[in-house]
Amino acid sequence: MTPVSHARVLRIAAPIVISNATVPLLGAVDTAVVGQMGQAAPIGAVGLGAVVLASVYWIFGFLRMGTTGLVAQAKGEGDSLEISAGLIRAVGIGLAAGLCLIALQVPMLWAAFQIAPASAEVERLAQDYLSIRIWGAPATISLYAFTGWLIALERTRAVLVLQLLMNGLNVGLDLLFVLSLGWGVKGVAAATLIAELSGLALALWLSRSALVPGLSRAVILAAAPLKQMARVNTDIMIRSVILQGSFTAFLFLGAGQGDVKLAANQVLLQFLEITAYALDGFAFAAESLVGQAVGARAPRSLRRAAVVASQWGVAGAALLSALFLIFGGAIIDTMTTAPEVRETARAYLPWMGLAPLIGIAAWMFDGIFIGATLTREMRNAMLLSVAIYIAALCALIPAFGNHGLWAALMVLNLARGVTMARLYPRAEAKAAPALGGAAPL
Repeated sequence: MTPVSHARVLRIAAPIVISNATVPLLGAVDTAVVGQMGQAAPIGAVGLGAVVLASVYWIFGFLRMGTTGLVAQAKGEGDSLEISAGLIRAVGIGLAAGLCLIALQVPMLWAAFQIAPASAEVERLAQDYLSIRIWGAPATISLYAFTGWLIALERTRAVLVLQLLMNGLNVGLDLLFVLSLGWGVKGVAAATLIAELSGLALALWLSRSALVPGLSRAVILAAAPLKQMARVNTDIMIRSVILQGSFTAFLFLGAGQGDVKLAANQVLLQFLEITAYALDGFAFAAESLVGQAVGARAPRSLRRAAVVASQWGVAGAALLSALFLIFGGAIIDTMTTAPEVRETARAYLPWMGLAPLIGIAAWMFDGIFIGATLTREMRNAMLLSVAIYIAALCALIPAFGNHGLWAALMVLNLARGVTMARLYPRAEAKAAPALGGAAPL
């Protein structure tokens, strides 16, 4: 393998950090442009519609993670055919899933409105929004696969270009369709749809190198890699559903603490979202470099990748922790003008100082385990961690109320880090050379 250096980790991570920073901007612009219509219903419709689609698309996030791990290992092995086949398999799943969502849009949207009922006006506008955006489902889900493939090959600058094109085009079309042409909610949906389809077109261009000589249907549909892909993606999906369920439980239990504390918790959760976006780049670097080390049968390179990426992750977590403690009050004030919510959020702000430091181990081990495709271990670690989390919720909330709720969330992330740390030696063992071979650097 090419030696793993701090510069190499930063070359992978920095574009992802910048790319992630543009994501919240898009949601803010969508809200702002419909807000200029002077009515509450369009804002609620765009928010509801976006949440419905994000929740459905999130299920297919395994395509991003699974593709990164499997393709990175193929890169480490020097298997150009498998690098290309891995992308085509994942994109095929994405396109098929998107077409299924289009076919099932009527019952899916009906179910969404049953779960999250709204006023007749909001539901009508949300229906308009979703009936346009659903046609971008094949593109959006397939882009998970393209992104994972590019990360596996360390082409994160291409990921940044892709994200900038999509978000920049979306913002520009928002302004044109809504503010200039007066298309309202349909204009926001059309802007996003065009951006998604444009992103797919650019992704196809960026991945044109995947069309290599010798790539055939037999290679793409080979039984062994298909079986491995199914196992990896299933484990990741189960793990992700459990994790999402844990955060959903946090929100529901927070509602039981009263409206003010619920609002304060929602404000503080944005700190965790900022943390995840900021530190994702280092976890992605670990995915790519660890996966390559496994493919190259280079355990020392794997350890070096894990250590260097984690050093930057810890540094980033420490910086965020300090920023939250110093400027957290000002950040809270920009998110809410309600005096009681501001005061309550400040009371729980110290947890935001702890959250990045406690959670960084879990995030980095996620990257390491995805790169090594130790997805069964990651899934089982999550199951054990959630059991510990449930016990913490039962013990801490009655005794400490909302502080107990936040403490239990910290316990969850701590447990995730500890349980995966105990299993880390399996990653190095998976990268060990075959019997009789020399141990590569």
